[in-house]
Parts: sequence; structure tokens; C-alpha cells
Amino acid sequence: MNIEEYISSGILEAYVMDQLSAAERTEVEQMAAKHPEVQEELDAIELSIETLAFATAVQPPEGVKEKLMQQIGRAETKEKEAPVVQMQPDKGVGILRFAAAASVLIALASTVMAFTYWKKWQSAEDQLSDMIAQNAQFAENYNQVNQQLDDIQSAVAIMNNRSYKRVVMAGTDNSPDAQATVYWNETTADVYLSIQNLKELSQGQQYQLWAIIDGKPVDAGVFDPNNGSFLVQMNNITSGAAAFAVTIEPRGGSQNPSLETMQVVGNV
Repeated sequence: MNIEEYISSGILEAYVMDQLSAAERTEVEQMAAKHPEVQEELDAIELSIETLAFATAVQPPEGVKEKLMQQIGRAETKEKEAPVVQMQPDKGVGILRFAAAASVLIALASTVMAFTYWKKWQSAEDQLSDMIAQNAQFAENYNQVNQQLDDIQSAVAIMNNRSYKRVVMAGTDNSPDAQATVYWNETTADVYLSIQNLKELSQGQQYQLWAIIDGKPVDAGVFDPNNGSFLVQMNNITSGAAAFAVTIEPRGGSQNPSLETMQVVGNV
């Protein structure tokens, strides 16, 4: 098995995903030390996994900390006891006057109790609304995470599928640090793009992927560098592609590539 066959066998991806035995890992490390192109492939795969980790990061919903602190404050607040009025009956007050005063106190106490329970009901209703809103946010985050996990599983399956040719596109003089990778299945014509490092563009610009077939560029679709997907599905490309490249074009793409804006290029 030559070096290119060894690289395309999928063992390097399995090494990065920690799916090899100790003996197999030792073999990969020895091959990387002996062959620089093997080490370069390992570095590129590790960069792809790092990009995946950042792409799946989930931010906590806004306001969670503030609401939590408010609830803690409510739990620590103690209700003040209503003042108790000590009645000292006056021997000169008649029974009717005493009964009238007692009825006023009963009405006042009833009003205070009604107001207290109304406040408690309002507080409970507010807490219930907060809990419903938080549960809705948790459900949305759960669905997002599930979708991201599905995307990760699909991406890993494509990356480890030996039917896909892996084309690493390195930066040009226009952007030396740029890098992207194409996964191309020549049998099904499926093309997927992994973005490792491409700069942000203005609102009126987009990146465009090209396949070089018989010396002529063929449009493989436009994309934005921050679309949130780990692998971007591009236009199908049939057999015969000798290389892939990415240029900067007006939003919506061009019929012919602007070669002076080429960012990355790589041979199949």
C-alpha cells in the first residue's frame, strides 16, 4: 500500500476519533514521523474536528441568571407579621359600640388577608409564567442540540466513507492562511465542503466553489463562511474533476471564476 492509499484508507480519521487499538495507533504515529504528508493529513483532520467543536457550541438563554437570582431573593424574603392590636375594653362602652368596633376590625383583617393572598397569587402566577417560558427555551435548545448531533453524525459518516475522495484546498497568495476541504463521491456525484478557515466577506459577496474538469471551471455552488453547518452540500460534480478551487464572487455567483480572487485550491 502506497502513502496515498494509506491516507485514503480512513485509518487517520479513526486515529483522530480514538477508535484504534494501541498497536494501530503506534503504527499511525510511526507513519506520521516517517512521512510528512501523513502528518499533514493528521493536522488537517484535527483542524476539522476543532471546527466541529466550535460549530456545536450552545450558548445559555439570556436572562437565566437574572431570573434565578430573583427567585432566590424571593425565597429569602420573610413576610412581616401583621400587627396585633390589643383591645382594652372600656367599662363605659356599650355592647353595641363594642360590636361595631369589632366588626370594623374583622373587615380590616379580612381586607389585609385578601390583599396578602392576592399578592401571593400574583407571585405564583409570575413564577409559573417564568417556568413555562424557561421550559419552552429548554425545549428549543434540546431540539437544536439534537439537530446538531444529527448533523455531526452525518458529517462523520461522510468523512469516514471511503467512497468519498478527500481534497484538501490550501490557501493561495491572496489568502495564505485559508483552508477548506472537499469530500467528493465520484460515483454519486455528491460534493460536500468543510470550511476550516475562510475570512468574512462583505454583504454583496459570496464564495464560489469550482471543479476543474478537462481544464475548464465548472460551477459547484456558492456559500457563506458562517452558515452554521459543519459540512455544506454543494452542487453535484460528475467524474473527471482534476482539482477544486474557491473564488470570491458577487452574491449569487458568476458564470466564470474571478481567478484574481482565488482563495484556496487543491488537486484531486
